[in-house]
Amino acid sequence: MTSPSTISPKFLSAGNELGVVAVGFSGGQCKPGVDAAPTALISAGLLTQLSEDLGYTLHHDDTVHNYSSLMPSSDPDYRNMKNPLAVSAVTKQLSGQVYDHAKHGRLVLTLGGDHSIAIGTIAGTSRAIKERLGREMAVIWVDAHADINTPETSESGNIHGMPVAFLTGLAKEEKADVFGWLGEEKALSLKKLVYIGLRDIDKGEKKILRDHGIKAFSMHDIDKHGIGRVMEMALGHIGHDTPIHLSFDVDALDPQWAPSTGTPVRGGLTLREGDYIAECVHETGSLVAMDLVEVNPSLEAVGAADTIRAGCSLVRCALGDTLL
Repeated sequence: MTSPSTISPKFLSAGNELGVVAVGFSGGQCKPGVDAAPTALISAGLLTQLSEDLGYTLHHDDTVHNYSSLMPSSDPDYRNMKNPLAVSAVTKQLSGQVYDHAKHGRLVLTLGGDHSIAIGTIAGTSRAIKERLGREMAVIWVDAHADINTPETSESGNIHGMPVAFLTGLAKEEKADVFGWLGEEKALSLKKLVYIGLRDIDKGEKKILRDHGIKAFSMHDIDKHGIGRVMEMALGHIGHDTPIHLSFDVDALDPQWAPSTGTPVRGGLTLREGDYIAECVHETGSLVAMDLVEVNPSLEAVGAADTIRAGCSLVRCALGDTLL
């Protein structure tokens, strides 16, 4: 039996209110099916559990947005990016949706969709935090991949591997319809970014991480220090007085626990380690937003239910579901 959390939120004026955005979008990568994830997660009872068990008042329009009206009739590659117009249009719209919740001091949960949607979610949260509190926000990016390729360093051209580059200003574009809407002001400082769970990093990304001194904890670090010590170091780097946006790619988990995802990589987090990361972030009282992305129910059909259950568990832990 679960009950509402006893942790008081530091940066939310409406801490028991949860804004939910369901994003059925897969255009940041090439495998269909990830657009079905929000429906699968909701059908598994996730929102009911957050409301009835954890006591959140939900603000949700009961819609899984596929943004079909925003899809261009033609979307040629640009600067090595696939579907640039579609991803830019969707993330711009999503940024506004997240902002509309976050400006009221609500915790915001976004159910994706592929990880390109973080361009919109983090931009929206960052804008609201700067307006409400006049401070920068930190991002904890839990993922097998760094997703910090620029269009020029990307080997695939899939934009789900580029969101951090655009959010931090490492990748820039002046065209308004290809992420130019992000503007000159960075949504995220490199000093407020922490990675956890990395184990599949492109050559260009390794150089970016090293050149900019970005705080990153790979699976090697977790094996060496243990997840408890890694979380202490990660949260210590962010500081105790900083709002946190948690962006959690389910492929951070080992495929044993979450096989139904587009880019699985062996040797990842256990489900318990993933839950622990989410629990630690919750315990800070600093969480202002969470993304859960890259659940793909159409892949590894036998493991789809396991992946959905894992995704629900991660969200519940981040939002205050405790063992005792």
